[in-house]
Amino acid sequence: MGDWRTDPTFAMCKALVDGAQLSSFAGGPYDVRAVVAGIRPEAKDRFLLDEVPWEHFPHGDRVREAVHLRHTGGSSVQTGMGVVGGMCADDMRAAAVLAVPFLIRIAADPRHPHRVDALAEVSTPARARYFGVASRDELLLHRGDIQDDDLYDDYGVEVTGYPAGWSVAAARAAITADTALLQPLLDDPAPSIRIHAAYALATATDPDRTVRAAFRTRLTAEPDPIIRAALILATAEATRTHPHPPTTTWMREQWEDRTQKPEVRLAAAIGWLCLTDEPAPGDLRAAVDNLATDERARAMDDLPWMAAAGGSGETGLRRCVRKMLHPEQPDPADCDDPWCPHH
Repeated sequence: MGDWRTDPTFAMCKALVDGAQLSSFAGGPYDVRAVVAGIRPEAKDRFLLDEVPWEHFPHGDRVREAVHLRHTGGSSVQTGMGVVGGMCADDMRAAAVLAVPFLIRIAADPRHPHRVDALAEVSTPARARYFGVASRDELLLHRGDIQDDDLYDDYGVEVTGYPAGWSVAAARAAITADTALLQPLLDDPAPSIRIHAAYALATATDPDRTVRAAFRTRLTAEPDPIIRAALILATAEATRTHPHPPTTTWMREQWEDRTQKPEVRLAAAIGWLCLTDEPAPGDLRAAVDNLATDERARAMDDLPWMAAAGGSGETGLRRCVRKMLHPEQPDPADCDDPWCPHH
């Protein structure tokens, strides 16, 4: 694709820096929300990649090639793995968003050899500012219903200058449009597929609570305690976007229920803390202190929420417990983040 600074979208970003209103570009050819919404269903299903204007967004050629390699499989597919996740980690989501509908279809194909890896990348563009985040205020949080001129305040800009909020909104819309493909994956025989399906669906727009109903339905049949914990966290994340007091009450019932598996109670405690401003009650603190063993914390790092929350040798569960129940405690002294405050 060449130098990103010579691409047409860079002119839009420069204009924004020079004072232009973001809303004046809404719905245009460089609004990734409009581009994703305009991809024909047949183009998604048949992988008609040439119909997608990858060249409008930074490093779009890399993303297109990665999608092509993932779709075709074979020994060369390794070069397509991790591109979407890597770009999101580098704070460049716009082009990565265009891959989401295609990654969903790869994941939904039970015969595809790389469906787990594809599904693991589906929701990475739909989340922003979540690595290492473990506080009650920030974990499981989506900033929804943002107006065009508010996007800088809520999500800021990507390293290219592109409005990050547009990328996040487009990714969530793409996932929402394909919930019918993702929901059956909650019942998939592969545990990793069930976990990542819940992780992706948790970012969908769900005002009528159909996605949350699917989580609850699967929960009644799910035997694996780690996946049950995933369904609890997914329910909490979806509820944080679309508040529903009965679900918050139900979440409390889950961590209070001593018949539930420890992983489920821990996930429910974290979910409940993120859904309410109430002080953590003593019985919650006691339950978490008793259940959050090092072994269980390492096991729960199989959950992408916990894996993302952890870091610097600290598991996600441990960081959540520290940030939510002991916010006065400092970050680990061996923090490997160069911007991490040392104490």
